[in-house]
Amino acid sequence: MPAPFRIYNTLSRRVEDFEPVRPGHVGLYVCGMTVYDRAHVGHARAFVVFDSFVRYLRHREWEVTFVRNFTDVDDKIIKRANERGMEPIALAEENIALYHQDADALGLLHPEHEPRVSECIDDIQEMIGRLVDGEHAYVSEGTTWYAVPSFEEYGKLSGQKVDGLRSEDVVAGKRHPADFALWKASKPGEPTWDSPWGPGRPGWHIECSAMAKTTLGVTIDIHGGGLDLVFPHHENEVAQSEAAHDCAFARYWMHNGLLTMSSGQKMGKSLGNVINIDEAVARFPAEALRLYYLQNHYRSPLPWDEDALPTALAMLSRLYEAREVAEAMKGSEEAADVARDLGPDAQELIRLSADFEDRFFDALDEDFNTSKALSYVFELVRAVNRFSNHKKARKRGGPVVAGALVAFGIVRDSLGLLAMDVDAFMGEVKTKRLADMGIDPADIDALIEERTAARAAKDWARADAIRAELTDKHIEVRDGAGGAEWRVRLS
Repeated sequence: MPAPFRIYNTLSRRVEDFEPVRPGHVGLYVCGMTVYDRAHVGHARAFVVFDSFVRYLRHREWEVTFVRNFTDVDDKIIKRANERGMEPIALAEENIALYHQDADALGLLHPEHEPRVSECIDDIQEMIGRLVDGEHAYVSEGTTWYAVPSFEEYGKLSGQKVDGLRSEDVVAGKRHPADFALWKASKPGEPTWDSPWGPGRPGWHIECSAMAKTTLGVTIDIHGGGLDLVFPHHENEVAQSEAAHDCAFARYWMHNGLLTMSSGQKMGKSLGNVINIDEAVARFPAEALRLYYLQNHYRSPLPWDEDALPTALAMLSRLYEAREVAEAMKGSEEAADVARDLGPDAQELIRLSADFEDRFFDALDEDFNTSKALSYVFELVRAVNRFSNHKKARKRGGPVVAGALVAFGIVRDSLGLLAMDVDAFMGEVKTKRLADMGIDPADIDALIEERTAARAAKDWARADAIRAELTDKHIEVRDGAGGAEWRVRLS
């Protein structure tokens, strides 16, 4: 049986026990990109949070149907396409392809469904028809409007009051200022489909209601997205779906906090303060971004500055290096016998390893608290490092660190961290960080060779000078029986 968990529900504003529509199954719908431009690291927080949430659920033996949509028909897409002199759908297709490149670079799971507005027109029109027939929508001058006052519970998700609200749709013909467009009348230069209400295209909000229903049913388990979508987008989805089907739309609403700049602004294309995903992963391993997003609770705002990813990469390197140290330990004795001989650090590491899985999942099971869960990971890392300082740890410590290695595997499977072997990770660090610093790896190899020659000639002054030069370049040299190796120093 799947392990039970609790989640904060934006609708109730409290942490609740999760009860699925269908036993053992989680239907998760997450609002995806409006593909008028390339995705940035602010978008990536939601991508990584929900990717990690799905990994965690599956590790806990839940069957998950994961849906993330593309909005490929929208005012922003039309405006950008007109600026570039191309068809809106063609622009959207171009950016969807770029999104998939970014998603693969981030190591994201592929959702079971990725519906697009342009491919769901029949489903959208069917739902609008239900709303018109039920007198929750009306047609005026070729546009079909949702009648907000017709839904008595409007505002229950966001806490907004209907009185004084005004929707983003400013076209004439609305009966109430808060009413919003379900089907927009055709205009020159816009994608257009025939409909019972005249030629036109979908409004923004109806699309997700229709796509969620088509892929997951009239009542879904969890609807996710960024906190900025609570109003008006998700509020309008609730109104549309529940009015159309006379039942609950989503049992739980899960919203991630936003990336904020040092100025306090959120990151956004319209604000001109974005860093695209492809730019970030060209400079840093994708797992550094994953750790950066997961180190804070998903509902908290997350500050972004120039030190964000270097700091996260240094933290990530500590995880990899501790695993590397543990993997290098040998020995075949009973762990208890080794721990008795090697002292309290060995005993503490065995204790923390034995308790790790319960503590780690207790944190994740309580509102997906990755911050608390990762604190136990770093506690274990510190214990591995303390134990590794014992002079006999490398030869006899294998049984002591066996539980820690199992724990690192749990972190990999449930959160997507520590997914590479150490050499691959360090190789990626070398390639990306040296390129970012403008350093040619061949120049480092040449200095290492020169230092090796100086040491062989007992020219210790020159060898020390080269080491100092390498240190200034953030290069760490490790001398071993097989010769000198080097890595980029991250902290």
